[in-house]
Amino acid sequence: MTEQIDTGTDELLCEIQERVATITLNRPDKRNAMSDQLTPAFRQTLLELDTRADVGCIVITGAGSSFCAGGDISAMGGQPGSQKAVLTESGRVRDLQHKQETLTLRLFEHSKPTIAALPGAAAGAGMSIALACDLRIGAESAFITTAFRNVGYSGDYGGSWFLTQLVGTSKARELYYTARRVDADECLSLGIFNQVVADDQLAEHTYTLAKQIADGPAVALRYMKENFNRALTADLKTCMRMEADRMISCQQTEDHKQAVAAFLEKRPPVFNS
Repeated sequence: MTEQIDTGTDELLCEIQERVATITLNRPDKRNAMSDQLTPAFRQTLLELDTRADVGCIVITGAGSSFCAGGDISAMGGQPGSQKAVLTESGRVRDLQHKQETLTLRLFEHSKPTIAALPGAAAGAGMSIALACDLRIGAESAFITTAFRNVGYSGDYGGSWFLTQLVGTSKARELYYTARRVDADECLSLGIFNQVVADDQLAEHTYTLAKQIADGPAVALRYMKENFNRALTADLKTCMRMEADRMISCQQTEDHKQAVAAFLEKRPPVFNS
């Protein structure tokens, strides 16, 4: 059974099926660029899914042949009387900081494992959204581009940090300085994509992987994600101490007890948390 979630706008779709929530950026005529309707709905939907016990994994994808083109260039520059036009420079900085923290930072720190399924281009902030996910599955026709230099921007939504973690600082700088297109095969070889599949297999393949993850032990998966996020910034001793704390917490869960019983009875475990 599939549950359709009301996001408040047709520009963002969300459905839940068998513990997999699929969020679809739905502006195919604009290559799913961010907008004043899509992006706030995206932020709110991520927040709501964070506490839903019936969601074990989140897939983020784009309608049509693109993942997300980032900012809508046709709306850049600000119109007279718009919020962007009337805010001071420091106000615009604070506004963008808040927007970043409630989108890609929220996505990176989300309690659920996340998968970006890329049917095509992920550019600029759209690339940052894909990089903020735990895993990325690309269609053969998918590609990324930092894109910021092409519109005279330096980059936002954490893209420079995410990309550095994945490919190292030298390659990340190259991709930002040149904004060249990185196709699916190169993304796979660089470790940006986890897998590349045929275009017509992207949705099915991603759902199968998401379902496998969603059927796992929710508490343990949440702690795994915390451990990996912490490993990006903390020292080994700190990480080991927190691993010990989370392992002991997992011992108290019904999922762990059920998994041990299943092992002894030589049957697959069924996780419920």
